[in-house]
Amino acid sequence: QLQLVESGGGLVEPGGSLRLSCVVSGFTLASFSTGWFRQAPGKEREWVSCISKQDGSPHYADSVKGRFTILRDTFKNTVYLQMNSLKPVDTGVYYCAATAGGRYCSEYVPSEYDYWGQGTQVTVSS
Repeated sequence: QLQLVESGGGLVEPGGSLRLSCVVSGFTLASFSTGWFRQAPGKEREWVSCISKQDGSPHYADSVKGRFTILRDTFKNTVYLQMNSLKPVDTGVYYCAATAGGRYCSEYVPSEYDYWGQGTQVTVSS
C-alpha cells in the first residue's frame, strides 16, 4: 500500500518556474525522510533535495540552492518541489523518494531510499 505519485512536470522556458507534487500513501510523512532526485538522459540519478524526518529541515544540492524549495504538507501527505529560475541543465525525469533511515536525508545515496515514485518529466528549453 506504500505509494508515491509525482505530478507537475512539463515544458518550461529558461527562467521559468514549475512546482512538482508528490502524493504519498501508506505511511505518514513525519515518519520518513522524503526527497527529490532527477535523471537526465545518459546520466546517473542525481540527488536534488530532501527534507529530514528528524526535524523537518530542508537540504539542497549545490546546483539548485537558491532556486529550488522543498516543502511538505503533512495534512495532505504531499511533498512539493518549487523550482524557480529553471535552466536547461535542470531537464530530466524527477522522482520523489522516501526512506525510514535515521540519518539526515542528504547523507543517503539513491540506493538507500526505500520507496520511489514513477517520475515526472521536466524539460527546460526555448
